[in-house]
Amino acid sequence: MLTDATGVTKPAKASSVSWPVIAWTSALILLCYFPVISRLIHQWANDDDMGHGFFVPVIAGYIAYQKLDGIAGIPAKPDFRAIFLLVWAALQAYLATLGAELFLARTAIVLTIIGSVWLLCGLRYLRIFAFPLGLLFLMIPIPAIIYNSVTFPLQLFATRVAEMSLNVLGIPVMSSGNVLELADMKLNVVDACSGIRSLLSLTFLSLIYGYFFEKSTRIRVILFLSTLPIAILANAGRVTMTGILGQFDAKFAEGLYHEAEGWVIFMIAVMIMVGVHQALTRIAAIRSRPA
Repeated sequence: MLTDATGVTKPAKASSVSWPVIAWTSALILLCYFPVISRLIHQWANDDDMGHGFFVPVIAGYIAYQKLDGIAGIPAKPDFRAIFLLVWAALQAYLATLGAELFLARTAIVLTIIGSVWLLCGLRYLRIFAFPLGLLFLMIPIPAIIYNSVTFPLQLFATRVAEMSLNVLGIPVMSSGNVLELADMKLNVVDACSGIRSLLSLTFLSLIYGYFFEKSTRIRVILFLSTLPIAILANAGRVTMTGILGQFDAKFAEGLYHEAEGWVIFMIAVMIMVGVHQALTRIAAIRSRPA
């Protein structure tokens, strides 16, 4: 309690965690995980599947900044139970470094950040910043064992759909595994054409889009789940388009032309996602109308 100049007693204003504490904690995390973070950034720059990784911490930071008004007047209550999470993250990072396991080392960074917020500010702050903190997991590439087990079935699916589509269009084609054999060329549906790249990017985009443009949790979840079939079918459409354009000139199936096709298909997938959102909101509005 505080007493002002008139002698009136007022409750002390709740304090929040100070910016110097945030700065020192951030610097310590960066120092401890610098080798892991530098390799992660290198992969963002060189792995086309993870190009969105640069945007994840930036957008997560922006969302966290927007939530600062929501913690005004809420006291930061250190919660020492978070030490268990921090110790777990440190042990995970240590074991991952010994075993050269990148996924565990990288997720340890996010766990450390979550544990630091919990330790310094308490569970209430952790709940408020749950979404931007959880979003940080999307900046981490999926483990190679999962990546390899997912990409090949996606390649086969894209190959089968493209084969059926080309045959319907009157373009003779045969498939063998992940290879499409046309009259004048062969198309190899490689890992880059599996659709995993558009799936990861579209998943991240759907979460951001849903956060900023939709209030209903149910619609957000449905929109997020819809990215799986949208990305898979869009990628199959990309392979089909490559086969069609390849009939005019083989150069359309490779290089810059092929990359441009990927961007066009991805933008179509984004528009489909927006269309799904519009349809969901209209259905929800109709159901909410009184009988």
